[in-house]
Order: sequence, then C-alpha cells, then structure tokens
Amino acid sequence: MPDSPSPSQKDLPIQTGQHRGNWIRLRTLILLRWMAITGQLSALFVAEQVYQLNLEYGLCFLVVGISVIGNIVASFVFPESKRLSEAENLLMVLFDLFQLCALLYLSGGLNNPFSILLVGPVTVSAAALSARSTIFVGSMAIILVTLLTEFHFSLITRDGLLLQVSDVFLFGNWLAIVIAIIFLGIYSRWIATEMHAMSDALQATQMALSREQKLTDLGGVVAAAAHEMGTPLATIKLTSAELIEELEDHPELQEDARLIRAQADRCRDILRSMGRAGKDDLMMRRAPLSTVIEEAAEPHRDRGKLIEFLHGDGDDLPPIILRQPELIHGLRNLVQNAVDFATTTVWVESSWDDRQITVRIMDDGPGFAPTVLGRIGDPFMRRRRSSVERSARPEYEGMGLGLFIAKTLLERTGAELIFANDEGDGGAVVQVTWPRRKIDAETGENAIPWQKNSPITH
Repeated sequence: MPDSPSPSQKDLPIQTGQHRGNWIRLRTLILLRWMAITGQLSALFVAEQVYQLNLEYGLCFLVVGISVIGNIVASFVFPESKRLSEAENLLMVLFDLFQLCALLYLSGGLNNPFSILLVGPVTVSAAALSARSTIFVGSMAIILVTLLTEFHFSLITRDGLLLQVSDVFLFGNWLAIVIAIIFLGIYSRWIATEMHAMSDALQATQMALSREQKLTDLGGVVAAAAHEMGTPLATIKLTSAELIEELEDHPELQEDARLIRAQADRCRDILRSMGRAGKDDLMMRRAPLSTVIEEAAEPHRDRGKLIEFLHGDGDDLPPIILRQPELIHGLRNLVQNAVDFATTTVWVESSWDDRQITVRIMDDGPGFAPTVLGRIGDPFMRRRRSSVERSARPEYEGMGLGLFIAKTLLERTGAELIFANDEGDGGAVVQVTWPRRKIDAETGENAIPWQKNSPITH
C-alpha cells in the first residue's frame, strides 16, 4: 500500500531541491573567492621568499589579478543581495576551475601538491548545482587534470634544481585526484540531495500542520458563533411565527414573515453544519479516543470503501485524549492510504491500558511492497510501479510524502509507528502507539482541566 499525498498536500507550494541552484547569493561566492585569492597570494609569497622557486611570477600574479578584477567588478556592478541563476553559478564554478588550473600549469602541474584543490569546484557544484551541471564540471576537471600531467611549467629552484616526482607518483597523483573528483562529487551530491529532500518534506509537514491548525481554530470560532447566535435566532423564529398567525388578513405581509422564519431556519442549519468542525472550545480541546479517530477518518467515509471501527475490548469507556491537530492530521493521512489501496474494507482498531494507547489501521489491499517496506516514512521515496499498479491507479504519483508527514506529525505527539503486512491476509497494517501520559487529557503531564468557556465579547 504505497501512500499518496492528500488533496491538501498536492497543492502545497513546495520549493523543491531542483531549484536550489538559484538560491546562492553572489556575495557568498565573492567572499569565497577572496579567501581563495588570499590563499593563492600567500602560496606564491612563500614559494618565492621561503623556498626560492623559480616560477613565472608575472604570469601567476596576472592569473590571480584576473580573479581580483572579476571580484571587484561583480561587487560594484551587482547588488549584494543578487542571487545567481543556475547558468551563472555554473560559469562562476568553471571560472574558478580554469583559474586554478592556470596556476597549476604555471607551477608544476601535478607535481604541485596544491593540485588536490581541483576537487573543490566539483564539490561545490555537487552541493549547489543540478546533476547535469555537476557531471559537466566533473568531466571538465578530469580532462584538465589529465592535461596537466603532460603540459605544465616545471618547478625549478633558483639553483637550477628540478623538482619533479617520479612517473609512478605522478600517475598516483592523477589517479587520486580523479577518484577524489568522482567519489567526493557523488558523496556531496548524495548528501545534498538527502538534505534537500528532508528540508522539502519538513516544509510540507509544517504547511500541512499549519493548515490543520487554521481549520481547527476556524472551527472553534464557528462553534462559538453557533452557540452565541442560537438564542437570537430562536427569538427571530418565535416572533416570525407569531407574526404569521396575526397577519392572516394580510397575505403579502404574512409571506414576508414566512420568509423571515425560513431564513432564520437556514441560518441555524448553516451554523449547525459548519459547527460540526468546531471542536476547539475549552470543552472540545479534549475528546474521547473514539471520537478523535472517527473525526480523522470522516473525510474518507464516502469514497466507496467501508471503514469499520472497533474501540476497546470490553465495556470500558475510551480514554479522554488531547484533540491535537498533529494527531488528527497524521491519523487522517494513514486512513487515506488505507482507503486508497483497500479492496473493500478498512479496519480501525483502538485499545488502551494504564500505560499506553494503541491505534491499528488495517486494510484488505495488496499491502506494502516488500521493496519499500523498510523505507516507509522516507520523504520523496520513489518506486517504479508495475503495469498492473499503473492500470489500477493511473493517477497515483506517490512520493512517500503523505506517510512522511503522518509519521512526523504523530511522532511529534509522542507516538511510535510500526508498518507491516498482515501475515494471514496480506493487507497493510499500521500500528500507532502512544505512552498514555503523552496524550491523556485527564491525567498525566498534558492533562487539561475542565473549566468554563470564555464568552464572545461584543
């Protein structure tokens, strides 16, 4: 039973990782380049004053000067807050790569121990740019490091001593740099992708929770309004009924009185229907476990699948728990997944004792795929679907986000989730278990005492 995002989640304006190449500020790259320029000038100073190497210092300072000029121009021409596009970031990284290769060409090629710095631009590209840009930068780095093995100015001291490593070490340097480019590029890309996916999923979770909280707050206002307006609406209805009796000799006025009574009834019905979601007054911030579970499942009862509830094993009344938006939205996502992939029936069972409260959601569908069972709850989890699955649900484009949101929100309330398949029927089973003290509204650390509601002020 893969999961699918709820309708509310499908419209979430999430900024996905593929657009993060546009997030880097020009100022950040300028500061990093100033650091690189400082290091390069320091290395040239030490090479001349300490080791007395006979380098083409004029050309070396020219190469560094190009970076200096580029930084100065960028600082004055563009605002500090400018964010570079993917193409502009790629050009910046390529410029740094070619500039570094030019310095290495003038200072011994791979005989120069600073040649390992060629890995830097590739790592930056893997962390900040798209996969295509990273592959391009990595390929260009490998080509340039290969050319530097043969084409470079030799390292010569002022005494005429040639500083050159043997061919074996030269090949070893080349191979080490190539492996570092490939390994660190893949490693950085992998880690950055994981972090971006988690960031996107947490953003979606926060937006879903915010939406649920707003709906809860709105429901509280509606419930309070329905309560406060009940008396004036009843008065209007009673008065209009008396007018109808007294205006029997005036049909036109009597019809107006009937209209007033009908509109009062309509207002009452509207407030009653809207007030079904109004649960956030002081008395309804806590509710029986069975009520909260059935409220979470309410939007999915009319989707063509039977949802059966079983609360407790005996005659004990269900515990009074906190009616939290996180809990309701998380259970709602789990019920949605069960309904999405059930054949005919979904079972929602609840049980409790003095130490813990457990909710089990089961369905008679195909169950979780064995290939993803161990990764359920990971955000943006993709799995290639079979032709049978595509024909059964052609509109499904699940990415694991719905279950990630459910798991994250429920764990925030103190729950522990277990995903499994029924050994007998093969359907999916999700078990959610809370320490009772975490959500019990009558006892424990989160208990809500009964108190009087505050009236609406006019």
